[in-house]
Amino acid sequence: MENPCHMCMPMGGILALKGIERAMVIVHGSQGCSTYMRRHIAEHFNEPIDVGSSSLNEKGTIYGGEANLRQALDNISKVYQPGLIGVVTTCLAETIGEDIARIVADYRQERKLTMPIVTANTPGYGGSHTEGYWLTLRRLVETMAIATERHNKVNVFIPGISPADIRELKRLFAAMDLEYMLCPDIADTLDRPYLASYSKLPAGGTPLADLYRMGGAAATIELGVTLDSNVSPGKYLKDTFGVPLYSVPIPIGIQNTDAFMGVLESISGRKRPADIENERGRLIDAMIDSHKYNFAGRSAIFGDPELVYAVTQLCLENGIRPVVVTGDKSGNLSRLLPKSEMSAETVVLSDPDFDLVQQQVKAGGANIAIGHSDGRFLTERDHIPLVRLGFPIHDRVGGQRLLSVGYTGTMNLLDRITNTLLTEKHQHYRQDMYQKYYSKSS
Repeated sequence: MENPCHMCMPMGGILALKGIERAMVIVHGSQGCSTYMRRHIAEHFNEPIDVGSSSLNEKGTIYGGEANLRQALDNISKVYQPGLIGVVTTCLAETIGEDIARIVADYRQERKLTMPIVTANTPGYGGSHTEGYWLTLRRLVETMAIATERHNKVNVFIPGISPADIRELKRLFAAMDLEYMLCPDIADTLDRPYLASYSKLPAGGTPLADLYRMGGAAATIELGVTLDSNVSPGKYLKDTFGVPLYSVPIPIGIQNTDAFMGVLESISGRKRPADIENERGRLIDAMIDSHKYNFAGRSAIFGDPELVYAVTQLCLENGIRPVVVTGDKSGNLSRLLPKSEMSAETVVLSDPDFDLVQQQVKAGGANIAIGHSDGRFLTERDHIPLVRLGFPIHDRVGGQRLLSVGYTGTMNLLDRITNTLLTEKHQHYRQDMYQKYYSKSS
């Protein structure tokens, strides 16, 4: 795969750990891996990103990297004084067979540490950044959650959505008077306000105390319908501690947001307040207003499978026909998409690269693309406009401030999609009509 539609597993592991209170990350591998991932994340969020490295070299590759990892743990502990350290692996560490769980267990015992250290095996060749993200969340819960008394808070596990989206989810929970433990929470850690003095570890993130108490939660809400059970943190809490699990899509679109709000109503025993119902009504009004422009849309959708699923639903609700959709190796996304509502010509690509996407975009006559900015070549080469959404967005500012969830966020996203189609129409309509009619008659 020369031009994949996703990043590597440890990238996702870093993103997950960046949403934990006072957490630091060590990438067990070469220095170049951590540098690449740090830059990639920093350019999307426009925030300083600190990532440690065990700096494996030729000697460590041959004789093992345990000494490097121990030195990295010492240095990170001394310089940052974190509340938690996460250790993720790279292709190099996995290829030489590093047992990071054993190394960390020995290290903690020898140092008599009480600080938690979470390990996640995330070889770059093992899967996408999305798989690394969820695997790391699963390892966080397996390591941290303990049996505890039942309480009224709700666990909430979310995919890689924007800080603005997270703040909107918190607003909806507050509107329903539901106490929650949201993981991971990058709303402040990766979108922090300007401060006169710099802090190595930003404020915010999922409190460590919440991670410990997840086994006693009233319920778990997991925005992850395409997940395999072996990486689902909600499934682990259900099987281990008996915490009821509600798996729902990202609340983008009427159907998905209704499902999300329905779960909140079921858990809380309360009806949604009037202002939230009014937001739903405004979204429906916006859908009616824009449908006459959207019905001719033919979309290519790519990115995180959870986001792809939700955006595909939004397109179908608004008359936009998906012609190519990127999926995952498991095939879960393909099985979940409503085939009865989709065109027979729609192609669902499993674990694709952008060269294959481009071929299907041309074959299906797509006139709009929705996904992260790595798909900008569709505009550069084939003049297909791109609505930027998801991670990473490197060629525009404000990716961390894009609001797309809930009724209000959906309306914002729908406006962006509709206006992109209108811009494309207005830019080319006169030229196309001239070539079709006037130039021939003259």
